[in-house]
Amino acid sequence: MRWDRLAFLHWPVPAEPLRARIPEPLDVDTFDGTAWVGVVPFEMQRVRFRGLPPLPGARRFLELNLRTYVTLDGRPGVWFFSLDAESWTSVRGARATFALPYFDARMSMHDAGDGGTHFRSERRHRGAPPARFDATYRPVGEFTRSAPGGLEHFLTERYSLYAQRGFGVRHSLRGGLVRGDIEHPPWELAPAEVALRECEMFALGGVRPRGEPHGHARPGVFRGAGIDDGSALPVPVAHVARPVDVRAHAPRRARG
Repeated sequence: MRWDRLAFLHWPVPAEPLRARIPEPLDVDTFDGTAWVGVVPFEMQRVRFRGLPPLPGARRFLELNLRTYVTLDGRPGVWFFSLDAESWTSVRGARATFALPYFDARMSMHDAGDGGTHFRSERRHRGAPPARFDATYRPVGEFTRSAPGGLEHFLTERYSLYAQRGFGVRHSLRGGLVRGDIEHPPWELAPAEVALRECEMFALGGVRPRGEPHGHARPGVFRGAGIDDGSALPVPVAHVARPVDVRAHAPRRARG
């Protein structure tokens, strides 16, 4: 597959509220003692199983996820609280095989000028909490690879995901904790200007980020927006990424 038009929007949060939302034996991964949650909009392109033709309705679609960061036996990875997608086929397939909390959503994306992208999403999944997202993002600096040991590298250079039946999805073809690995070149990132008009993504994560930019971050440029009660929700770290080609491997038990 290819991931395109991707933005990373990250907020610092205390680690404690996340603990109850993440199963043992995973550990909440922190940077200098602070946990992070990310909202990531992007477009999936050229999606197919290796050696097979593209699946109907799943070759190209939009996706939006809410995530945090975890480790298991020293291996860093991503834990997804929610993944919204406009592909009916992909939502059902990922819920069944990966135990990932995918939800149906109505989405749109279009060019916003000066290299920008306007991305909108409204969750439409029966029985799921509502979630809307509306943002415009564009690069405002040079694209570079992040340096190991820095915050940008911690937030973006992750090549495993973890999932477990019962944490977001009750039915799965696989039981217990599973890990799925991916391969792609290192991200090329640029700081982003973000106009965030609406963001209701945090309910499933059990957090509502607040606070000033993190001291170790290189903040993106943020133009305020009304969130829920009309207060501004700062975006301490905002980046856009150049497209990458991705290979995902089948999930397997995380231990044993």
